[in-house]
Amino acid sequence: MILVTGATGLNGKAIVREFARQKHAVRALVRDLDQASAAGLGELAGVDLVEGDMSRAETLSSALDGIDRVLMISTAADDMTETQCRFIDACRTAGVEHVVKFSGAESNIGYDATKFRFTRMHEEVERYLEAAGMAWTHLRPSQFMQVYLRDAPTIAAEGAFYLALGETELSPVDVEDIAKVAFRLLSDGGHEGESLDMTGPEALTMTDIAARISQAIGKPVRYVDISPEQRRRNLLAAGIPAGFADALDEQLAERRRRPKSRVHLATHEMFGVKPTPFVEFAQRHAAMFGGVA
Repeated sequence: MILVTGATGLNGKAIVREFARQKHAVRALVRDLDQASAAGLGELAGVDLVEGDMSRAETLSSALDGIDRVLMISTAADDMTETQCRFIDACRTAGVEHVVKFSGAESNIGYDATKFRFTRMHEEVERYLEAAGMAWTHLRPSQFMQVYLRDAPTIAAEGAFYLALGETELSPVDVEDIAKVAFRLLSDGGHEGESLDMTGPEALTMTDIAARISQAIGKPVRYVDISPEQRRRNLLAAGIPAGFADALDEQLAERRRRPKSRVHLATHEMFGVKPTPFVEFAQRHAAMFGGVA
């Protein structure tokens, strides 16, 4: 039996939906059953929703009962390390055999993971899991293509999006690709003791991203380069907490320092998943980028 945590988040939800598409039973840990139902998870055949809190072992007995393999995902937050390490302890106590950590690895060549607090946290949790005495695997995707959907309102209204990356390249990966890999990894097993990096199939500047969205929607789209200071002001104006904006500033500074990006498709190939090009992703979401959704 397989458990997926963080099932109402971007990746968790996509992975649970992939289990349902494949008609494979899965248990999904959520903090709030009503929220999970509102997200459509309650309608999925073969999905057993269980309420619990990853950081509180006393709430996890039903979720972990009879579970052999776990995919561990939690929100990128200040308490991520503590939350995931406590959950690892609960898995060990419950007799879980294999924990797959949904981790992360930046695609920029030479990127120093210690310079960005969330990649630093991921590596701390990875080390804790490796020493916990269970089989482990780290699934380490780079930036998600879906983050560009946040820019859809200005793309639709102004034909432009505003970031502070200059000519820095990124190699974003489609969350749907990650979900397919995660399903295969969890359902088939194996790959114990492996770290599986994932990127998308292209290293793209933001100008490249704009061109591909333009191609998908049939309208001109521009990338407008702004200063890191303006970008921070935009984040705060959008309601992003100052602490999270600080973390994104760290990430941006290291990306700008290491502007070339690698493409790593070995994990796609290993699991027989065709890498999604960015233009295909943009075509799938053309209504949103074009302002008609």
